[in-house]
Amino acid sequence: MNRLFGSSKPRAPKPTLTDAISGVDGRSESIEKKIQKLDMELVKYKDQMKKMRDGPSKNMVKQRAMRVLKQKKMYEQQLGNLQQQSFNMEQANYGIQTLKDTKTTVDAMKMGVKEMKKEYKKVNIDQIEDIQDQMEDMLEMANEVQETLGRSYGCPDVDEDDLAAELDALGDDIAFDEDSSYLDAASAPAAPDSNPESRAEPGGVAVDEFGLPALPAQ
Repeated sequence: MNRLFGSSKPRAPKPTLTDAISGVDGRSESIEKKIQKLDMELVKYKDQMKKMRDGPSKNMVKQRAMRVLKQKKMYEQQLGNLQQQSFNMEQANYGIQTLKDTKTTVDAMKMGVKEMKKEYKKVNIDQIEDIQDQMEDMLEMANEVQETLGRSYGCPDVDEDDLAAELDALGDDIAFDEDSSYLDAASAPAAPDSNPESRAEPGGVAVDEFGLPALPAQ
């Protein structure tokens, strides 16, 4: 069948803004190189005219420089137009990409809301409230158990006022016991002046501890 009727050629993909921007930027670079080349020629002609005297030769060089300068102005104008075109296309491309990104974001948000609704259906609010109530009851029971375990046994029932009065009195007793000033007032017994082993009788005769006359010291 293809031999009889032939086959259609595959269509080339349509150019995008990115391709158009690349093409314009390539042309701009080519023109910039031409302008640089013309600048070098202008510098050359200018140096020649500085060294030449006024006359036909200098005028000829001047005419060449003027022609090169006109070409440069033309290229600069073309370069400006191409740069403006590239800028406009970049702005358009940026706007298109921004819209695509916005659409992608909106689609993702829609999917997120859909998933949230789907998962929300699996949640039972009443069941959650029941769990919270049960948890509160269990905590209250645990507190009651702790209070029961911490209860005191065998302690006499004493009035708080009596305890306070006894505590105050106990403080006074402790303060009195800690006062050691009476030790300073008491005097220690004086040291004996004579030998404790001997004493004098009324007759003036020294006797020992057994009442016998004491021997004189050697």
